[in-house]
This record gives sequence, structure tokens and C-alpha cells, in this order.
Amino acid sequence: MSNQLATDLPEGWSSTTLGQVSECILGGTPSTEVRQFWGGDVPWMASGDVHLRRITDVPGRITTLGLRSSNATLTNPPAVAVGLAGQGKTRGTVAVTLCALSTNQSIALLKANGSDLRTDYLFHNLDRRYEELRARSSGGGRGGLSKAILEAVPIELPPLSEQQKVAQILDTLDIAIDETEAIIAKLKAVKQGLLQDVLTCGIGANGELRPPQAEAPHLYKESPLGWIPKEWDAVRLAALVLSIGQGWSPDCDSLPADSGSWGVLKTTAITWAGYSDQESKALPPIFKARPDLEVKAEDILITRAGPASRVGVVAYVESSRKKLMISDKMYRLRTLSTEIPAYIALALSSRVVQTELGRALSGMAESQTNISQAIVKDLIVLRPPFEEQSAIVDRVRASDGRIRAEDESLEKLKAFKAGLMDDLLTGRVRVIPLLAEAVQQQGGT
Repeated sequence: MSNQLATDLPEGWSSTTLGQVSECILGGTPSTEVRQFWGGDVPWMASGDVHLRRITDVPGRITTLGLRSSNATLTNPPAVAVGLAGQGKTRGTVAVTLCALSTNQSIALLKANGSDLRTDYLFHNLDRRYEELRARSSGGGRGGLSKAILEAVPIELPPLSEQQKVAQILDTLDIAIDETEAIIAKLKAVKQGLLQDVLTCGIGANGELRPPQAEAPHLYKESPLGWIPKEWDAVRLAALVLSIGQGWSPDCDSLPADSGSWGVLKTTAITWAGYSDQESKALPPIFKARPDLEVKAEDILITRAGPASRVGVVAYVESSRKKLMISDKMYRLRTLSTEIPAYIALALSSRVVQTELGRALSGMAESQTNISQAIVKDLIVLRPPFEEQSAIVDRVRASDGRIRAEDESLEKLKAFKAGLMDDLLTGRVRVIPLLAEAVQQQGGT
């Protein structure tokens, strides 16, 4: 191992290449035309599996005969898997293998030598260098990494004891990130169930969810949209809105509008996750702004044109920066003062209304669907009494608040980890003094 550039390295560190401190093992794919090569007991990792990050198993299986008849190699753990090819995010992505497996030819496995380099440290080091690995690829945007390229990648190494402590710290943060992501996924699933309940059964006078129709048929009546609570009405959307407006799409640059400058919303501002005022295009100075198209709080936005999967998406505007106009690929709904806009947006997002909209769109070209104002106005929505609408909105907002709080925690964790990786993996901050400081602070509390 080389000590080149030692004067530029932290004390005790050394500079080398991956080829000097690890073994690079390439994979292969048995012939798909030979049935006897597939469906055996040998785990076989495909390119997409690298996104699992910590691999304890993979779905792919080949036979021992398939292994012997290809360039695939059964490799014991641990190793660092590196995506070699692909235009997407796979190339340069890394994962730790924690089980014996083989790989296809688009995945390389790096086995740390253990005397100079630890596998867990190598994983975090290369994970931080994702963009660098992609930049080292041969052949430009469609190129890939190779064994020779990987072996020539430089790496700066602290002593093994320090590598271990750095990896432990970053592993702990990864666990916290994974746990937070799992909480968010669970909260989102709970919200979907909540939406289904409150938009079909509603909330009774006691503040609790009504039992479903099958359990309490006396609380329900029939409607064009099926069984609904007796207090509810099924009405055309046209009876609930003051206006439905379509926007304007001048020829804009792709740059977003600066704060305080006029811009036109992109359809990506409207998602099932909500409205984002960050998705806009700056209005060129040759055009005069149209203030009548400006988005305001309590507007309801619906995508009206584009691929079928992106048409009919609804977002409620809780708030928005000023001087953003709707484009001609979206509708803006403003409700009567007797209605609660946030509830109407929820009702339009419901499974029953989206199914109704889907029927109206059937037969249109998948690639370029277009819904008319007439279709939107004719949609039947379920309308509870005003007080119940308010209770439903409050319940959903509380759920959104919990998700938002966890999202913010996740972003803070990721930002903290990114900063810590930059410090620890470059030696800018040494892990031993850092731990000593943490222990001292803990002892003083």
C-alpha cells in the first residue's frame, strides 16, 4: 500500500487504490435458453437488487449447473456490490452483501482484504462517492464502470480501528434513517385507510368513525355512488363551485420563477402528495402577466391534460407564494362560500370519484388524455353536512401533520449523515476526538 501524498493526508492515513486493497469479482448470466440453468438454489443478484443497500437475500436463483456454465461466481459475504452499467441510478450505486450470492455481469463485488480495508468502511466510502463513480464511467452517459476502472479508483484509508468506528457511527445513522422511512411508510398506509373510511363512512356526531354499511345498514341510504350516510348528499360538482378556470401556457424557459417574479406552474406542482409552489417556469419579459390566473390559498387544482396517469390529479392549495399562474394543462376550482374547499379537494381525490373520472376518460389515447370542463362539472361528489366536512378535514390534516413531522426528521437525519460522511471519510474530523467529546458531554449531563 502506498503512502503517496502523505503530506496531504491526516496523520496515520494512507493513500492507495481499490485494486491494492480489495479483490474485484465480476458476474455473469447463464443462458436463458437453457431451462436447467435456472430456478435452483444459488442466489443470483440482478442489477436492480443493488438498490436494496443491505442485501440478506435476492429473489433470483440459478442452478449449480448454471453457475458452472457462466461467468457467475458464488461469493461469500461480506462484500460491496457496485452497479456497473445503466442509464438510470444503478450505475455507481453500492450495497453490502450479507449472504453468499452470485451476480450478473452488470454487478461487481469488491472483497476488502481486511488487513488494510474493512468492508463496512468501503461501503460508506463508495456510497459517498456515487457521483464520482458515475463520472469515472467509460463511454459517457451510456457508458459503464469496468473492473479496470474500479481497481484504479483511489481511496484514502485511516487505521483499521478508526475505519471500524467510522462505519459504526454511519451504520447507526443508516438504521435511524431506515426506521424513520418505515414509520413514514406506515403512516402513509394508515392515511390511505383513513381517507377510505372518512370519505365513505364519515364521522358521526360523537366524533367517531361511523361503522360501515354492512354493520349498521340503518345509518345509510342508496345513492348514484352506492351506499352513503343518511346525512350526506350526492351532488354534481357544478353545484358546489363558483368557477372553474383554465390557465395559460406561454413559451417559457425551463428555469423556475424567482421569488417576486411571475411564473407559470408546471403540472408537477400538482401531485397526490399535495401542491408545491417550487414547480414553475419563469415568465419571459416579452409576456405580460395575467393576475386573474394567479394561484391563491384555498384554490383546488386539477391536472387536465397529459399521460393518463397524470390526468385528474387533485391538489388543495393551503398556501402559495405570489405571482404564480396556472397553465393551460390544469383547472383551478373555487368553491362557493357555503363549502369547505379542503373537503371538496379530498372528495375529488376519493376512490369513488376517481373511478367515475376513469370511466369518463376510457377510450382516450393513453399518451395524451384530455378532460373537458364539462366532464369535471358533471362529476358526482359526496357532500356531508358542513360540520362533518370540517371534522373530516381536521382528521386528515392531523394525519398529514404526523407524516410531515417524520419527513422533516428524515431530511434532518440525511443532512446530518451527509455532513458527517464528508467530515469522517476525509479525516477533516477525526472520529476518536469526536467520540471522546461525545462521552465527555454525556458525562456532564
